[in-house]
Amino acid sequence: MSSNPSLPLGAALPGWTRRASPQPVTIDGRTCRIEPLDVACHGDDLLAAFRDTDEASWVYLFIGPFADDAGILTWLTEAANSKDYIYSAIIDRASGRAGGVCAFMRPDPANGVVEIGSIHYADTLKRTSVTTEAMYLLMRYVFDELGYRRYEWKCNSFNAPSRRAALRLGFRFEGIFRNHLVVKGHNRDTAWFSILDSEWPALKGAYEKWLAPENFDLEGKQRMSLSDMITAARG
Repeated sequence: MSSNPSLPLGAALPGWTRRASPQPVTIDGRTCRIEPLDVACHGDDLLAAFRDTDEASWVYLFIGPFADDAGILTWLTEAANSKDYIYSAIIDRASGRAGGVCAFMRPDPANGVVEIGSIHYADTLKRTSVTTEAMYLLMRYVFDELGYRRYEWKCNSFNAPSRRAALRLGFRFEGIFRNHLVVKGHNRDTAWFSILDSEWPALKGAYEKWLAPENFDLEGKQRMSLSDMITAARG
């Protein structure tokens, strides 16, 4: 049976081929370094980082908060050994210590889609250029090196800080999946966000301008916000 040429179809993708799966990678940035999560290398730093994080920061994650260091260490060990998620440690170059983790989730190399998630930072790294650069470096790896078409961000629909972060980082809100998951015994309606490969060049330019040393004063405060730069880059 031949296809009906009068019916609408999505844009043709001549030459599209399956992409490589994301791998644990080491990426050097100006303020941070991405490394494959390794408990032997990063465990002590991350225990110190997460031991005192605000308990509210765990509420919308699939894991935590933990009663003790043993619980954190068990989670980090399971994360480092996961076959489903590819976890990275985020190193603050100023201190040389690991202060956060994140993961590539649900990679779909046949369609060129992957999600960034399981993000947790030490309180001292929140709202710093370190975490923003980490997100940029991972996006650059996915789009420029792997050639993926879609980069996803998902969170609990009630997680206002995560939703604000996604928009600030240039993700577009796509909608709510109702009754999507059961997390810690509660229903989760999930907010979906994405960045497409067609949007990446403009976002990449905005990130590079924002991360440039001249965008920060002597106290390390930004001169122009990333959100404003992304808006300008998108025209």
